[in-house]
Amino acid sequence: MTRQRIANARRWVIKVGSSLLTADGIGLDETLISSWCDQMAVLKSHGIEVVLVSSGSIAEGMGRLGLTQRPRDLPTLQAAAAIGQMGLVRAYEKSFNEYQLKTAQILLTHADLANRQRYLNAGATLRRLLELDTVPVINENDTVTTEEIRFGDNDTLAASVANLISADVLVILTDQDGLFSADPRSDKNATLLERADANNPAIMALAGSAGSQLGSGGMRTKITAASRASASGTTTIIANGRCENVLQRLASGETLGTMLTSDKPPRLARKQWLSNQLKSNGRLWLDEGAANALQNRGVSLLAVGVTRVDGDFKRGEMVSCVKQDGTEIAKGLSNYDRDAATRIAGKTSEEFNEILGFTSEPELINRDNLVLVDSATTTSTVSSV
Repeated sequence: MTRQRIANARRWVIKVGSSLLTADGIGLDETLISSWCDQMAVLKSHGIEVVLVSSGSIAEGMGRLGLTQRPRDLPTLQAAAAIGQMGLVRAYEKSFNEYQLKTAQILLTHADLANRQRYLNAGATLRRLLELDTVPVINENDTVTTEEIRFGDNDTLAASVANLISADVLVILTDQDGLFSADPRSDKNATLLERADANNPAIMALAGSAGSQLGSGGMRTKITAASRASASGTTTIIANGRCENVLQRLASGETLGTMLTSDKPPRLARKQWLSNQLKSNGRLWLDEGAANALQNRGVSLLAVGVTRVDGDFKRGEMVSCVKQDGTEIAKGLSNYDRDAATRIAGKTSEEFNEILGFTSEPELINRDNLVLVDSATTTSTVSSV
């Protein structure tokens, strides 16, 4: 992806780190927050979907509690996060309101995305919020996480969100200009890398440790995040959040920060995971039209094209899609359990509410959670959708 293609991207995940949100380590710098909201509002006005992943709840909580150093014990960290999250959300809501933009708070843990049902729920909610022209503001749920289920840093969380919604671009705003050939704080000859391979192990050696006592991430976590995001075809930009109008300049195609890309086709790694790691728990029999659409048009599977449902599966579990002669042509994560899928088979999404009393998603399987199967070799292949 070139810088100009970033300018043409329509779905952005933007991560703002703690070091860019604090006023001398105490509380939040609402002037800075307002400036980033100004820029995101401009992106929105140009038709770009924006998802914001923001740190800052613990830093804000520290300010409200009068703490000068980040707590080391988990209960105090959780308490600071609970107190600070109130101020963090208020600051964003206030700034976005100036542009009549709706905001939504989403708190996630690793367990939310490791569980397939919650993974689907989170993805469905985020996509719907974007359809409603809302700016989701996401943070790790520090008030309930333990060391075992923490994302550990919001760089990793941002990459997970980029995977979840198949974002075009992940922008990680930090207090550094990007990735350098050496540590610029100790080597005056260090040069900024304008572009690098997100999956090249050599670039990890160029990253230093975390540079701020307020944040839990450093350049290493940002490179790891870029590698994870690349699994969904997302290109990552690591840029200095204190650079004037950084988001607008990136959107214009200007060369700022470090762009981390991958040579892998979009969604390859994630679809390989779907294809190879999950066992099918049921079968959806498709009519000719639905089978042709999946194989040739790269679309989602609609219930109207399903003629029969076999097996015993829950929402979020893998099911096979087969033609009338029994040939498996695809498999994916079902948005409905076996009972619901049976009841809506052959029906349009407009009928779901009357039949089920609810509508989780208009598709039985979303195209992002679907892989095609090569019947000639009985191995799964990655679709280009």
